[in-house]
Amino acid sequence: MENWFLTKQIDENTFVISEPNHWEETNCYLLVGKENALLIDTGLGVSDISKEVLKITNKPVMAVPTHVHWDHIGGLWKFSEFYVHESEKDWIEENFPLSNEFVRKMLVKGNNLTGFINVDDYAVFQGNPKKILIDGDIIDLGNRKIEVLHTPGHSPGHMCFFEEKTGYLFSGDLIYKGTLFANYDSTDPEKYIESVQKISKLPVNRVFPAHHSMDIQTEIISDVYKGLMEIKKQEKLFHGNGLFEFDQWSIIL
Repeated sequence: MENWFLTKQIDENTFVISEPNHWEETNCYLLVGKENALLIDTGLGVSDISKEVLKITNKPVMAVPTHVHWDHIGGLWKFSEFYVHESEKDWIEENFPLSNEFVRKMLVKGNNLTGFINVDDYAVFQGNPKKILIDGDIIDLGNRKIEVLHTPGHSPGHMCFFEEKTGYLFSGDLIYKGTLFANYDSTDPEKYIESVQKISKLPVNRVFPAHHSMDIQTEIISDVYKGLMEIKKQEKLFHGNGLFEFDQWSIIL
């Protein structure tokens, strides 16, 4: 692996910076506005994502993780201005819910990181956000306005980001092709279904997931909602019920 990141242009001012060689296949998104830029998620922290950002823009960058999980906050230490949702302020500042030992095991799962980092030195980022976000906040980049949507379920402070002008939805870990996770103690299957219902009402033109394939259609939102409703009707929408598989996605409860 000569290069850790793979950067692709979505439109004139929107880019995806992916980590395709790791099993998580995390996708981070750089939105460039007239005055500022917004980086949604910062990946694992295995390599310096800020260098990739500088190849694209020299405008001031605000970094915002969709949620405070290790695979989304790894590069935050490179950005002086970063925001999180109020529900996960404690996680980012001092009380991340998983041990460094557990995260290191997840990091090297199926991957050889020699040449990128010393895994024994890897630690989950902790820091103080410049701003605390809540549902309905608007991040103004100059000529681009991004709405913050609190969408808990996968985590208490999970956020999706919606740009009404383009119809772009940055769905984080709420929606993607592959296995969705709602089985941790900090997850909430009932709130998960409420969050999917919430974004299903938006005029979404494109979905940009935080993991795996970018070949994803907007119909997946309604598919996930219908699937979760089916599980709920079976009275199985709660922790401990295992894996439910559908056409393009599955979910662990």
